[in-house]
Amino acid sequence: RLVSDWSSDVCSSDLATSATSFSSNTSGTTARVVQVSGSISGSFNIGSNKTIIGLSGAKITGNITLNGSSNVIIQNLTVVGLNCSDVASNGDCQDGADAITIEHSAHHIWIDHLDISDGSDGNLDITDLSDCVTVSWTKLHYSASRVSGYTGEVHHFSDLIGASDSDTGDAGHLRVTWHHDWWATNVVERMPRVRFGDVHIFNSLYTATGDDHCVEVGDSANILMENNAFVGVKDPIDSTDYSNSASIVVSKGNLYSGTSGQTGNKGTAVFTPGYTYTLDAASAVQSEVQSGAGPK
Repeated sequence: RLVSDWSSDVCSSDLATSATSFSSNTSGTTARVVQVSGSISGSFNIGSNKTIIGLSGAKITGNITLNGSSNVIIQNLTVVGLNCSDVASNGDCQDGADAITIEHSAHHIWIDHLDISDGSDGNLDITDLSDCVTVSWTKLHYSASRVSGYTGEVHHFSDLIGASDSDTGDAGHLRVTWHHDWWATNVVERMPRVRFGDVHIFNSLYTATGDDHCVEVGDSANILMENNAFVGVKDPIDSTDYSNSASIVVSKGNLYSGTSGQTGNKGTAVFTPGYTYTLDAASAVQSEVQSGAGPK
């Protein structure tokens, strides 16, 4: 699904060690490889045809947005959101920014070996006609509970695919693959929540104990789940609370250990992924994902 063909046969390579150098090297559409060193803070818009690779210990604090961008790879980074500091102390975390936002017809995006946490609204949201996105070997979590200090929704809601039930134009887009990902500490919902998209989740790990729901099947979602491991969580697959008559989820070979609540399928006409892949045994997922997810 990911196409990493660049608009130029030759990519320049640059080192980013500050917000200024990171921003200047990742803007525009010139094909470029950007290596990130150290800790950088700010809000950044990533242009098309960029490969962003974190060196050992590299971290970005703030927000990364891919607004209509294409052919982007982001690897080996820790990305820490603003943790609701971008809203009033008595406000609603959902009024703030995600840690990473993919929106407005962005396409052919690969997020790989990241550690993403503390997005004010969400950790990684994919919306607004975006398409052909792969998220692999990535850990998603919150550093602490947000149970006090806010009067509105505190949002331990990690990942949204499709922003609204009214965004019917998203149909035919929002094709997203998640594999070998880990939804971990303090995530309460949206692992992910899906509307309209064809979404494939395989060999991923869920250990977010104390959650409300893991995978949330929304309006017109079409979700294939294979050989994932759910450990100590509630409602691994919520196919009733957010779905409509067009929603489909089919699960195969998943492992459920110490779980409660919903795990059932809804409908049968699940899509067929347009790529080849190899499934690991669900029994091996917890060990391999806990050791392999995140920056390397």
